[in-house]
Amino acid sequence: MTTQVPAAEVEAGPQKGSNYLNSHRGFWSWAGTLDHKRIGIMYLVGVTLAFLAGGVLALGIRLHLWQPEGALFEPDTYNQVFTLHGAFMVFMFIIPGVPGSIANFVLPLMLGAKDVALPRLNLASFYLWLCGTLLAIVSMITGSVDTGWTFYTPYSIHTQQSVVTMGLGIFMLGFSSIFTGLNFIVTTHKLRAPGQSWFKMPLFIWAIYSAGVLQVLATPVLGITVLLLAFEHIYHIGVFDPSYGGDPVLFQHFFWFYSHPAVYIMILPAMGIISEVVSVHSRKPLFGYRMIAFSSIAIAVISFLVWGHHLFTSGQSEFVMMAFSFLTFFVAIPTAIKEFSWVATIWKGSVALTAPMLYAMNFLIIFSIGGLTGIFLAALNVDIHLHDTYFVVAHFHAVMMGSVAIGFFAGVHHWWPKFWGVMYNETLAKISAVLILIGFWVTFIPQFIMGSQGMPRRYASYLPEWQGYHQVSTVGAIILGAGFALMMGYLIHSLFAGKKAKANQWGGVTLEWHTQTPPIHENFDYDPVVTHDPYDYSQLEEMKGKS
Repeated sequence: MTTQVPAAEVEAGPQKGSNYLNSHRGFWSWAGTLDHKRIGIMYLVGVTLAFLAGGVLALGIRLHLWQPEGALFEPDTYNQVFTLHGAFMVFMFIIPGVPGSIANFVLPLMLGAKDVALPRLNLASFYLWLCGTLLAIVSMITGSVDTGWTFYTPYSIHTQQSVVTMGLGIFMLGFSSIFTGLNFIVTTHKLRAPGQSWFKMPLFIWAIYSAGVLQVLATPVLGITVLLLAFEHIYHIGVFDPSYGGDPVLFQHFFWFYSHPAVYIMILPAMGIISEVVSVHSRKPLFGYRMIAFSSIAIAVISFLVWGHHLFTSGQSEFVMMAFSFLTFFVAIPTAIKEFSWVATIWKGSVALTAPMLYAMNFLIIFSIGGLTGIFLAALNVDIHLHDTYFVVAHFHAVMMGSVAIGFFAGVHHWWPKFWGVMYNETLAKISAVLILIGFWVTFIPQFIMGSQGMPRRYASYLPEWQGYHQVSTVGAIILGAGFALMMGYLIHSLFAGKKAKANQWGGVTLEWHTQTPPIHENFDYDPVVTHDPYDYSQLEEMKGKS
């Protein structure tokens, strides 16, 4: 990938003068901005606060479970805390996290574009996310929700708590997701730099594009479902309520028809980040570029066909369950292609053990276990035993928190110099990555063991025989929390006292590294032209030679 910018300018440090952070000043210059970079930063702040809120609730859950009879909450309060933890983490952090913040900032730069195709829609998506989040918080203040984050009927219909308010908040969050996905699809089609064909795009863009398709096609199902739940709750119209002729299992079909593609709305962007980080920090072109690109599309397609594996104990036809089981096994193939390609890229590469690379390796380790335990749950006879146990909790967190969140952190560390023009403390970042890996496994290995022995999930109390496992898991959660707290500390510190970053801090060759750091308001002061493959590091050597 080459551009018309002089090589010496690329190798220089941050450029003096205007950039997107100081080109316009004042509150309204941010609140009303159409600059994708500023919108990405606002998303980054918002989803980080949502993650912190969900993390504090998770730590409260683990501390409560230190004793068999519960140490902190009454059972009803425990159910509310559990529900809010899931809602914050899934709907307000994991789903919008990478697309809203990192992709919003990086994708137009990678395409060589001045902005996203629909900047006003982009700003609207952020405010819909903000309003949906505030509405969910209002539902906590004015009442409480204890249905679990899945809002299963018929309980969610008959409870007098603020299910309708929470559901409307999630409805708004869903529309935010649709707007974001639509924007990225249009931007990818219409605003690529001259010479950037589909197979000269970075794999992060392939991942975001695939996730965008899922957002646009699957999220309306969630919107319709929560609206039907609200009408059912208010008017008793008989869709899900069996006392009015409805079917509560229908809610599960609707919910998981969205929510399983939503798993890949979450994981595909994180996979795209890992593709970028592994290549740049191994200084090697990605092994099997086209296979990784096509595997993203394959995952997006197959994800629409596997929702029924969440309903193996709901009384489905055995032949339907066999079909869903087969398709669930089948989705492992494109996922394994990605994992193999990342490992092959690292193999014999010039690997730099930077903080982003350590987070990428954490991802590879945790996601491998998360994926393999998903295979166990796809087997019908095994799932009957493991369904609704702590094994599912540990598997879910290995895929969602241990993979999606870790991928998000890898991306934040990788592009942090580009976001702000400063560097964080690399030593503290490495310590944080190691703490998070240790804390994760200390937290969830006991849960895998408990679940395999039959410990049910979501219980506010338990038999004393499980206490040792729960206490070890709680210690792991504290270690995990310490790793996150350390991360927040050195990242915030870098904003005030961090060393200035180079324009191309890691030696990347995709287009975002060909701009100044931080980027100017218009992204590029020249017209980028793509002539190389996206991971051709020979051009980096040419640039260094010229400079």
